[in-house]
Amino acid sequence: MNTDNTINHYESGAQIMKALEGVEAAIAATGFDEKLHHLILLRASQINGCGFCVKMHSRDARKAGETNHRLDHLIIWRHSDDFSEKEKLAFEWTEALTRLDKEEDLPRLRKELRAHYSDQEISTMTAMIGMINLWNRVAISNH
Repeated sequence: MNTDNTINHYESGAQIMKALEGVEAAIAATGFDEKLHHLILLRASQINGCGFCVKMHSRDARKAGETNHRLDHLIIWRHSDDFSEKEKLAFEWTEALTRLDKEEDLPRLRKELRAHYSDQEISTMTAMIGMINLWNRVAISNH
């Protein structure tokens, strides 16, 4: 038993964590743009308030070549000229699938995404957004 009142999910749920890491490997194997991948993970982590994941994905984005300026402006992406229309659509998809607002117009958003992304890329983004939301909750469970 852990004396600091946190749960080591890698120890107590080892099979589950291994399976989740397998999903992450499958996502990485798709060849999705690495910098955008990290920005998507960072944006969802910002929304979910997961400090551990925000720090990790900011660091990983920098390692992938992302600039501090763009990282600083990610939280206000809608009001920034630092991101392309394609990137902004990925962030809008991230927010829609993280917040799950019933008022979100997903058919419109899917149509706009298809102008820039293949269905495979949209499926990959959807999986990465689902996974980061899960990882955020795992990390937050020990905050």
